[in-house]
Amino acid sequence: MGYGKELILDLHDCDPLTFTRKSIKRYFKKLCKMINMERCDLHFWDYKDEKEEYEKAPDHLKGTSAIQFISTSNITIHTLDVLKKVFVNIFTCKDFNPLLVREFTEFYFKGKAVRETLVERV
Repeated sequence: MGYGKELILDLHDCDPLTFTRKSIKRYFKKLCKMINMERCDLHFWDYKDEKEEYEKAPDHLKGTSAIQFISTSNITIHTLDVLKKVFVNIFTCKDFNPLLVREFTEFYFKGKAVRETLVERV
């Protein structure tokens, strides 16, 4: 492995009930434990407490975005409530098993990965 790697997952037909802040935080905790990554800061962006703005937003913007910083880089997630999609990026200079991550992510969000890209960073 060079500098590190980035796993990019696009999931469709997911369960929007898993798109809450609480559920996403749990996903990060379980994922980081599973792949032995040390969690640091966690930040969210969504329409929490902004119902009027949420209603005006186009479907491709209605959801939650979060970034879980880890000691070796970050994990980013974007969920789309109406479209039932999840987009995940895991970038780290520490090795991990991409197949295990994909399978866990599909199971957790109850969806199917329609695109999976692994980028080796050099």
